Amino acid sequence: MPTVQLNNIRKVYDTKVAVEGLTLSIEPGQMFGLLGPNGSGKTSSIRMMIGITVPDSGTVELFNKPFNRNLLERVGYLPEERGLYKKMNVLEQIIFMGQLRGLSATEAEKRGKAWAERLQITEALPKKTEELSKGMQQKIQFITTLIHEPDLIIMDEPFSGLDPVNGALLQDTLLELRNAGKAILFSTHRMDQVEKMCDAIAIIYRGKLVLEGTMREIKQEYPRNRVDVVFEGDDSFLNNPEAEEVNRYGNGVASLKLRGHQPDAQPLLAEAVARGTRITRFEVKEPTLEEIFIERVGGSTNA
Repeated sequence: MPTVQLNNIRKVYDTKVAVEGLTLSIEPGQMFGLLGPNGSGKTSSIRMMIGITVPDSGTVELFNKPFNRNLLERVGYLPEERGLYKKMNVLEQIIFMGQLRGLSATEAEKRGKAWAERLQITEALPKKTEELSKGMQQKIQFITTLIHEPDLIIMDEPFSGLDPVNGALLQDTLLELRNAGKAILFSTHRMDQVEKMCDAIAIIYRGKLVLEGTMREIKQEYPRNRVDVVFEGDDSFLNNPEAEEVNRYGNGVASLKLRGHQPDAQPLLAEAVARGTRITRFEVKEPTLEEIFIERVGGSTNA
């Protein structure tokens, strides 16, 4: 049974249609990416999902039940707009947030310390929030989102402010939660993270769903017509008539998009070898999620 089911939901603010006829479902143990340019309706959809706003039409179901506020006890939400108390001691803040979620102070402290150790921020617990870096504050918010062990985890731009090391730590934690059966929805502009982590995605553009499905289903719709190549020597082989697009990145690195639905990349490789070019990497692949995203939203500059 789906953890989340949105059925043809619609939301209008004054004369602006924020979301139009959105239908999607998220299953337990699924990592789901909600994507779209800025202003496309992602945050509006999330807010309707958890009752911050109410759809003008359509229905929202959580845990196979019509939405009611009691179900939010099983939901953890990390909004894009962060909300920590700057002057408050970090551990006290975590305990306070845990109590708001129905935990005792003792249990909230126990879980908070365990999460702090897991996320490698134990030294921050006695400090005030304003003394911490943006990335450290992001980890604190992550803890307050998860402290009550929710079954549905919703995160809006969860990787914002994190360096690569802490981004990888957050990624590993989310994957562990997914493998434990939690349903996880996150919205982000980091297409690389979505492509690596998500089982399924939905792309919204101007309030409407333009693409939905599992990563495998979506990738199978597209041809393997991209070539990444790393080489030394003559680059004239890149001027191939079968290349629809060529990107030269310098230092002997290039990528090409070949014409046709199922093109043969071997003549390109053979031409490079014939010209005496040394090929150290030659990979034929399907388009990246970022390329699919740009195609579906028409190259919007707001993404």
